[in-house]
Amino acid sequence: MQLNQRIEQVKMDAKERLNHVKTLQEFQELKADVLGKKGPFTELLSSMKDLSAQERPAFGQVINQSKAEVLAWFEDKSQQLEQQLVNEALQKEAIDVTLPGKTIRYGSRHLIRQIIEEVEDLFIGMGYEVKEGPEVEIDHYNFEMLNLPKSHPARDMQDSFYITEELLLRTHTSPVQVRTMLENTLQQPVRIICPGKVYRRDDDDQTHSHQFTQIEGLVVDSTATFSDLKGTLLVLAKQLFGEERQIRLRPSYFPFTEPSVEVDVSCYKCGGMGCSMCKQTGWIEILGAGMVNNNVLAAAGYDPQKFQGFAFGVGVERLAILKYGIDDIRNLYTNDLRFNRQFK
Repeated sequence: MQLNQRIEQVKMDAKERLNHVKTLQEFQELKADVLGKKGPFTELLSSMKDLSAQERPAFGQVINQSKAEVLAWFEDKSQQLEQQLVNEALQKEAIDVTLPGKTIRYGSRHLIRQIIEEVEDLFIGMGYEVKEGPEVEIDHYNFEMLNLPKSHPARDMQDSFYITEELLLRTHTSPVQVRTMLENTLQQPVRIICPGKVYRRDDDDQTHSHQFTQIEGLVVDSTATFSDLKGTLLVLAKQLFGEERQIRLRPSYFPFTEPSVEVDVSCYKCGGMGCSMCKQTGWIEILGAGMVNNNVLAAAGYDPQKFQGFAFGVGVERLAILKYGIDDIRNLYTNDLRFNRQFK
């Protein structure tokens, strides 16, 4: 009984002393004095050795409950003191709530990335996959698998950066198409687009760059037709330049497609009437395309008697120039924030 009275006395003394605490320093000193290793609760626990084995569990439980109750009082007092400090600081410090806040400048995706993602979203919605490949490529994949053997004169159309005789910076993203077909050992239908950087030896000026971005597309199955190609390109043109746009196809030549075409879109500035943008023709060239050459299919392991397909390739910078009226391709690479912020 005397021990229980002692416990109650310790609690009451702690509560009374806590009520007189005014500062955090006094609070910390009192907490160490009451709940520390040399405090009254530690002494009470040590006095349990004088009790019988039957009395110790009940007495220990009473001490722990009492200590938890006192600890809760200290936590409440701590919150009161902290709030008191905040209130005192608010009274001493004048805050002008009418001052403007700090302007946080938000970045944005680069225009090239925006166009790539717009095209990707369109084709993913049509069931295509997005594929990527190495920018340092093997001549075999970059040229030979695309019906361009070592001595082929069409190689001059793509003046290349060679690292070794067999290694170069890719001149188009077509090697990604080749790699995809070779990996497809079951010869299932292929529907992919391949965005990425490509490199050709060229003098940089307002309309040319030695490094630019391409998006190429490839479809291979047993039913792909030239009509499917035309319909796909019409959807692409309408997505990029507006629903009123039309396209026309002109015969052309590419070693990896046969037949091959150049694709023009009706001028979005004059509506096809003729202006300086379209050089009075009413049409603007945007990309090249065609049906996949049988030699390319055969080299990738596809039987040309069972499979056919179409492919197309477009320069992203050209799309940006035409769509937004950009007068210098170099603006897309100089990282001028005044230019980039126009396309948020």
